[in-house]
Amino acid sequence: MRIWKFPLVVTDRQSVLMPAGANLLDVQMQGDECCLWALCDEKAPLSTRHLAMYGTGNPMPDNPGKYVATFQMRGGSLVFHAFESPDLTYTGH
Repeated sequence: MRIWKFPLVVTDRQSVLMPAGANLLDVQMQGDECCLWALCDEKAPLSTRHLAMYGTGNPMPDNPGKYVATFQMRGGSLVFHAFESPDLTYTGH
């Protein structure tokens, strides 16, 4: 087991390839880069996980998925909330 870092794009939806069963730990800014940290079994086969990010006050589905973390950008003037989404089909209200 190891903790792996995955760079993310700050966007509504994205997919991340990581070992199956990885435990998503946190999302934070590291310098100017948004990153996800996950506890991974390096021997597990790779699988695709889906992430969704919602800015505070923005529309989101009734069931956004499993909460991962809240992170801030631009000195706290932008706040986003990351969820592991069951799929990437939600397009907003």
